[in-house]
Amino acid sequence: MKAKNFSYKLTGSFILLILVSLIAMRFGAADTSLKDVWFAVTSSKKTDTVTMLQEIRFPRIIATIFVGAALAVAGAIMQGVTRNPLADPGLLGVSAGANVALAMTMAFIPVANYFSIMIACFIGATIGTLLVIGIGAISNSGFSALRIVLAGSAVSAFLYAIADGIAIYFDISKDVSMWTAGGFIGTNWSQLQVVLPFIAVTLIVSLLFSRQLSLLSLNEDVAVGLGQNILVIKAVLFLLISLLAGASVALVGNLAFVGLMIPHVVRAIVGSDYRNILPMSMIIGAAFLVAAETIGRTINAPYETSVAAIISIIGLPFFLIIVRKGAKQI
Repeated sequence: MKAKNFSYKLTGSFILLILVSLIAMRFGAADTSLKDVWFAVTSSKKTDTVTMLQEIRFPRIIATIFVGAALAVAGAIMQGVTRNPLADPGLLGVSAGANVALAMTMAFIPVANYFSIMIACFIGATIGTLLVIGIGAISNSGFSALRIVLAGSAVSAFLYAIADGIAIYFDISKDVSMWTAGGFIGTNWSQLQVVLPFIAVTLIVSLLFSRQLSLLSLNEDVAVGLGQNILVIKAVLFLLISLLAGASVALVGNLAFVGLMIPHVVRAIVGSDYRNILPMSMIIGAAFLVAAETIGRTINAPYETSVAAIISIIGLPFFLIIVRKGAKQI
C-alpha cells in the first residue's frame, strides 16, 4: 500500500514538473503560445519565434530541470550522511570550493574549454567538502548540526575570499562574477552536451545508493551490523555530492538553499526513507527551480531578476524556521 501511495505521489510530482515546464516555455520576455512551442518541437521550419525557443528558451529550461534535480539530491544526500538538517551544498563550502576552482582555471588557464572548467569545479567542490567535513569532525563527539554549519560558514567565507582575491589580482572579476552569479542567461546546447551526461549518470548512481543512505541517516551501527562498509559508502556519497554541486556551479553558478529546502519538503510528503526521498527530490527540485527561473524571467520583463535572489528570498526564512525549531536530527 505504501509503495502504491508513493507511486501516486511520484506521478503527481512528475505531472507538476510537466505543467511548470510548459508554463516556462510559454512565458518570457517574448510571449509565445503553446502552438509555437509545439511547432518548435516538431517542425524543422525556422522562424524567429522557433529559433528563439530552440536556441534560447529550451536550453535554459532543460538546464534548470537538471540543476534543480542535482542540487536537491545533493542536499538530500548531505543531510542524510551527516544527519544534519541544515546541510546544503551552497551553505557548506561545496559550491564555494567549486567557485575557487573556477576562478583559478579562468586566471591560470584562460584558454580552458568548458569540459576543463567543469572538471576543475568537480575538484574544487571535493576540496570544499573535505574541508568542511574535516573541520566538522574534529571533535570526538562527531558531527553536530551547529558545528557543521559553523565550519561550512567559515570555509565558505575563506574560499569565496580566495576566489575574489584571484579575480581582482588577475583582473577577471567581471568574468567570474558573470559566471557565478547564479543564473541561466547564455546557457546553450554545447554546454548542456558537456554537463548533462555527468549530472544524469550521477543522479542514477545516487538512486542506487539510496538504501545505504537510509541506513546511514538512521544509525551507523545498524549499517555496520548489516554488513555495510561505512567508509566506502561515505566516500562515494561525498563524491556524488561533489559531482552534482560541481556540475551545477560549472553550468549556472552558485544557487544556495535549493538543496536545503527541497529535501525537507519531500520528507513531509514521502517520509524518511531515502529510497523515496531521492527520486522525489529530483522531480520536486526540478519543478521548483523551473518555477523560480520562470518568475525571474517574467516578473520584470523584458529585464531579468536574478533567480538566485528569488530563491534566497524563500530560502532564508526557511533556514531560520528550521533553526528555530531546534534543527532536530533526521
